[in-house]
Amino acid sequence: MARRSLIAVVFLRDAGREPMLRLAISVMTVEAHADDGLQQLRTMYKRWPFFRTLLSNMDMVLAKSSLAIASRYAQLVPDVQLRERIFSRISNEQRDSIDALNKIMEQSELLASNPLLLRSIRNRFPYLDPLNHVQVELLKLHRAHHASEKTLTGIQLTINGISAGLRNSG
Repeated sequence: MARRSLIAVVFLRDAGREPMLRLAISVMTVEAHADDGLQQLRTMYKRWPFFRTLLSNMDMVLAKSSLAIASRYAQLVPDVQLRERIFSRISNEQRDSIDALNKIMEQSELLASNPLLLRSIRNRFPYLDPLNHVQVELLKLHRAHHASEKTLTGIQLTINGISAGLRNSG
């Protein structure tokens, strides 16, 4: 039986009382066929501009992600079992996605083909990490119903600051 790994972008969404894991973008399986699946994906990466751009964007997004920071946000989930179950899935998906992406792109690490971008992203983390930590604390206040207008403004400012620092739209 062939092992199936998805490349995915994962979003956690609160749907009423049950948080649900959404795989927003799933590209395809890495090993659809044990013999030629990976080689076929490598060929697609080399010959198909859309697929190359998609994987290049995933390379950048995964390089910008931090499980250490994500774990701080996960701590906001009060149900410990649920939090651990979902965060474990997210961690595993991230690891599997990075492994699959690096195999397809034939690189040893994320952004191996763009060291300037990698350095730029790494240089931003010392400035972004405190914003993430402040945002987590503000979200705690907001969820505890101790939120003032200043708390909400603070949350909005951290969203804008993190987005600007990551150079994403949000």
